[in-house]
Amino acid sequence: MYKIVKTAKLSENQYDFWIEAPKIAAKTKPGQFIILRTNEEGERIPFTVVETDQDKGLIRFIFQVIGKSTSELALLKAGDSIKDVSGPLGMPTEIENYGTVMIVGGGVGIAVIYPVLRALKEAGNKVITILGAKTADLLILKDECQEYSDELIITTDDGSLGMKGLVTDAMENIIAKNSIDHCWAIGPGIMMKFCTMTAAKHDIPIFVSLNPIMIDGTGMCGCCRVTIDGEIKFVCVDGPEFKGTEVNWKEFLGRMKQYEEEEGVSLTDYQKVQVKDHG
Repeated sequence: MYKIVKTAKLSENQYDFWIEAPKIAAKTKPGQFIILRTNEEGERIPFTVVETDQDKGLIRFIFQVIGKSTSELALLKAGDSIKDVSGPLGMPTEIENYGTVMIVGGGVGIAVIYPVLRALKEAGNKVITILGAKTADLLILKDECQEYSDELIITTDDGSLGMKGLVTDAMENIIAKNSIDHCWAIGPGIMMKFCTMTAAKHDIPIFVSLNPIMIDGTGMCGCCRVTIDGEIKFVCVDGPEFKGTEVNWKEFLGRMKQYEEEEGVSLTDYQKVQVKDHG
């Protein structure tokens, strides 16, 4: 059992948890994730590790309530426990001093991009960050990202905070004024596709973090298979980060649409997250 030590509600349906997991905290690097079950009958749901506290043996993750399992998770409080937590899983981000980097986070993907952003800044990079959300109320981790960014741009679909428009609009503005050495974009699949197209147009290397359907986290089930540079890869062990220009986006986004809920068909909680993000 893994004890919950702190919880916070970030918005109407977004939650922030710190849990005791000393072995995972000691080994987790930016870009890696965990898979947890709230109880014996619960489904396995992956979450990126947002932050660790190695001295206290704690890890932090942020999630959005979509269906039954995440609704149950959101009801837990400090002092409660989670049944299973596996990790760290996946390959960590390759952190180096690249020079000037552009970081793009959209929606709950901001929670995934934050540890990468922080590590890149600590490695000596100049960090220019773009955060995108539908509305100001849904923007998360603004202050944390600001702390490790040399420049922070916010975009919202409705213009309630920052500039009204898409993250790709902000990317074009930044590229026009700066020489960008590397870019990372994490968020809904369709957002990452168009961020990749924008970066590629300017010959900027870009990395994305894919989030297909995932069950075991060890590459055995094959559910998270994607085509990268013409080869089959498994996101849980070969990723989750890949070069955006090598992702077969048509296949990736098309596969996500296969899980759309039809009459008489019930999706798992995690599948609903993916459909919402990629539909």
